[in-house]
Amino acid sequence: MRVDLFDFDLPPERIALSPANPRDSARMLCVAGESIADKIVRDLPSLLRPGDLFVANDTKVIPAQLFGTRAPRDEHQQSEAVAIEATLHKEVSKNCWRAFVRPAKRLREGDLIAFKGELRAIVKSRDGAEAVLQFETGGRNFLSALDEAGVMPLPPYIARKRPAGDEDKASYQTMFADEAGSVAAPTAGLHFTPSLIAALTERGVDQTTITLHVGAGTFLPVSVDDTADHKMHSEWGEITDAQAAQINEARAAGGRVIAVGTTSLRLLESAADEDGTIKPFASETDIFITPGYRFKAVDMLMTNFHLPRSTLFMLVCAFAGTDAMKAAYAHAIEKDYRFYSYGDACLLERAP
Repeated sequence: MRVDLFDFDLPPERIALSPANPRDSARMLCVAGESIADKIVRDLPSLLRPGDLFVANDTKVIPAQLFGTRAPRDEHQQSEAVAIEATLHKEVSKNCWRAFVRPAKRLREGDLIAFKGELRAIVKSRDGAEAVLQFETGGRNFLSALDEAGVMPLPPYIARKRPAGDEDKASYQTMFADEAGSVAAPTAGLHFTPSLIAALTERGVDQTTITLHVGAGTFLPVSVDDTADHKMHSEWGEITDAQAAQINEARAAGGRVIAVGTTSLRLLESAADEDGTIKPFASETDIFITPGYRFKAVDMLMTNFHLPRSTLFMLVCAFAGTDAMKAAYAHAIEKDYRFYSYGDACLLERAP
């Protein structure tokens, strides 16, 4: 399938640089076939039915962007120190991460990088712009040391326009965040507030969470001309026995499964049997969903607006229909919806 089928023009001023406040005041475009309706996230309880189940991603974004200094390489301090930027993107083993590094050419195996506080790392290997870093924390817990040393890894389309600030440590984190490990937020979850959850509960809509750790590959462009040639990045996910049972019970009772975000949807579909039964899951998934895919487990999808030619725009086209999504995005641009991670939401019904 040609990648240019999923292209569209987005005015740069439509890219949101900060979230709506309060979060559930964001706009929400509801798409059901050819039907389009302008709502706000706070309307969600009235759009769902008692017995429905929404499934959110409880991954927690770590402050994965680090700035440090490569130590001189000889004991006489004759080689110069070098400023290094590292963005962690995949855990290899305990305290050991793959990272995108800059300037990569100034690093080699065995180099020591000192970051803020007690956090240091040894370069285990380097391949192009990527390195494997083994961290030393001075006896502290790794996540505690990282929290002191790192900043939130904002998406490139935001980071190019402003630096990450202290406020992003709260605003780029969902209220469901519990399992540390992502380097990007599952952004549909950013719209939820305690009052919205209370309203959904009062409506009779149940909820559960599953875990998919979002990698930096979610922002990588599709650089090939045909989707068949694209290699999808893999991400680690988990659905426990109890979570699978709750989802299956809701479906068996006639409730609809609403995935909060494409990450939740990808994990649910990875764990589903052909009849839609969700099995416990604890593994990597590199599922790549494009039009023609037969959805097995998810009835509705709440998601943000995605980049042109991206795997995520291909996914929503597969879910709700390519023509329907192109029309919806054209409507959203005309009506000044806010796009991408800090932007507005869509609520999509699955196409027949």
